[in-house]
Amino acid sequence: MPSYVDPSKCDGCKGGDKTACMYICPNDLMVLNVEEMKAYNQEPDACWECYSCVKICPQGAIFVRGYDDFVPMGGQVHPMRSSDSIMWTVKFRNGNVKRFKFPIRTTAEGAANEYPGETGANLDDECLLLESELPTPAKLA
Repeated sequence: MPSYVDPSKCDGCKGGDKTACMYICPNDLMVLNVEEMKAYNQEPDACWECYSCVKICPQGAIFVRGYDDFVPMGGQVHPMRSSDSIMWTVKFRNGNVKRFKFPIRTTAEGAANEYPGETGANLDDECLLLESELPTPAKLA
């Protein structure tokens, strides 16, 4: 189900020209109503349900209604992002609540560890970087 903004919680990211949800939405669906200073999803049918806007909203004003097979009959799923982790809160229809905390990327983009001493420059070779020879069907079995 597409994302939706609770207007009572949204503050338009304190009057900036671009809200956090507008910045993060991969499909450019989130827009700011300048008169009311509230964000909204301008085309819900095109929402990918990626939860990016939900995770980045500083006010916790954006929600995604879960599908019945994932969050049946009144259950809820809501992520909250901190500087080093994301806490997923799952509320089941019987009232039980479970929380799952996962770390988020802490390295700068493009700074991932590479294999030292490996260049991977031989583009004519069909092997993967750390393979010395192609696997044969006998080795795969």
